[in-house]
Formats: sequence, C-alpha cells, structure tokens
Amino acid sequence: MDIRKTFKKWAAYQQTVRELASLDNRQLNDLGINRTDINRIARDHANSL
Repeated sequence: MDIRKTFKKWAAYQQTVRELASLDNRQLNDLGINRTDINRIARDHANSL
C-alpha cells in the first residue's frame, strides 16, 4: 500500500472519530450509534476508501 493511501485512511479515521466524538449522547442515539461504536465505525469508514 502506498504512503498516500495510508495517510488518507489515517486522516479519514481521525476525522470521523473527532466528528462523532463531538456529538452528545442524544445526537449519537438519534443516529443509532453508541459511543463505544465510534472507533469501529471510523475504522470501517477508513477501510472503505
């Protein structure tokens, strides 16, 4: 895997975690997400790139 793709995935993971973590529990619940799911969701998103 080339370094650019690795960096793009890492950046996407970090941004997703940051954005989801900034939501309060009610907002996460409205999206059907538990706070414990954030890292998995971010990882899944980054791996889909």
